Amino acid sequence: MEEKVRAHAAISGKVQGVFFRMETKNTADSYGVTGWVRNRSDGSVEAVFEGDKQNVKKVIDWCKRGPTFSKVEEVNVQWEDCIKGHNMFEITY
Repeated sequence: MEEKVRAHAAISGKVQGVFFRMETKNTADSYGVTGWVRNRSDGSVEAVFEGDKQNVKKVIDWCKRGPTFSKVEEVNVQWEDCIKGHNMFEITY
């Protein structure tokens, strides 16, 4: 059985107004990763990902590239114990 993890990520650069949240949700859903994503007032995006370690890493790798019109400058990730606090992946405000 794959190790379950939780990752709290802060993504900076040109990541708002480029469908970053929607595409993050689509990517997380495609890998069976749960959690949430939201815009922050400083122009960055914040997300929490929970699921199998390999799949969470794949979503984070996608975040480092982002959607077509984004320009990701930095992705800071804090790894945490999985608390299974989410049943799906959602966009929050």
